[in-house]
Amino acid sequence: MKRIDFALNPQLELDALQLLQWETVLDQLKQEKPIQYILGETDFFGMSFYTNEYTLIPRPETEELVDWIIQTVSTTKKGEKVRILDIGTGTGCIAISLAKNIPMAEVYAIDVSLKALEVAKRNAKRNNVTIEFIHQDLLILESLETTFDIIVSNPPYVRNLEKLEIKKNVLDYEPHLALFVEDTDPLIFYKKIAQLALKSLSKKGCLFFEINQYLGKEMIELMEDFGFENINLHKDIYGNDRMLLGHKS
Repeated sequence: MKRIDFALNPQLELDALQLLQWETVLDQLKQEKPIQYILGETDFFGMSFYTNEYTLIPRPETEELVDWIIQTVSTTKKGEKVRILDIGTGTGCIAISLAKNIPMAEVYAIDVSLKALEVAKRNAKRNNVTIEFIHQDLLILESLETTFDIIVSNPPYVRNLEKLEIKKNVLDYEPHLALFVEDTDPLIFYKKIAQLALKSLSKKGCLFFEINQYLGKEMIELMEDFGFENINLHKDIYGNDRMLLGHKS
């Protein structure tokens, strides 16, 4: 039963099974379960994505990151073949959106979670794109076997000390593996990715990150320490430092 059914027929009556389904949904909403998990899907960048408790729910801020990458490619590599790697793909929303909107893109995606990769593969099929999915633990990865023009990542970046700021529906239902990092080393994933990117990005290649809004200054310093150039920090729609781009020298 979809909303359009009620819009077209306001007098529509529910049968016993449909009524039970609605009551179940209402109970889940009362428990603050995210509607995206209840429905099993969400919209992102004009596409529909399957979601479950093994993946983070895609957010509008990440759509901004995707748009930034697309705009960058359109101005610097228009009509050229572009090889892209998405690290920590989750639902696959970044990788799939890039594959869908960059005609010459060859897209790869990594995740440590097999369950998340199952979701991402399902979403790639749903949106009719081809992605090379790879099961890999980033933190023990020594090198990437392929050279990339763009590497992008939205890794775990919420510090444990920030849990009090996190809404209950996120804290209780979304996977902590994809959300949180230790307070003592909150940039652990960024350091590893920057290290790998130095070896695997093509000359003048781009490294894009979604970042913790409180750690913009630290991220710029990290990128500078690794030798990246033309570092750009962008704010999201809410005015928070959220996206970063660095170029390999």
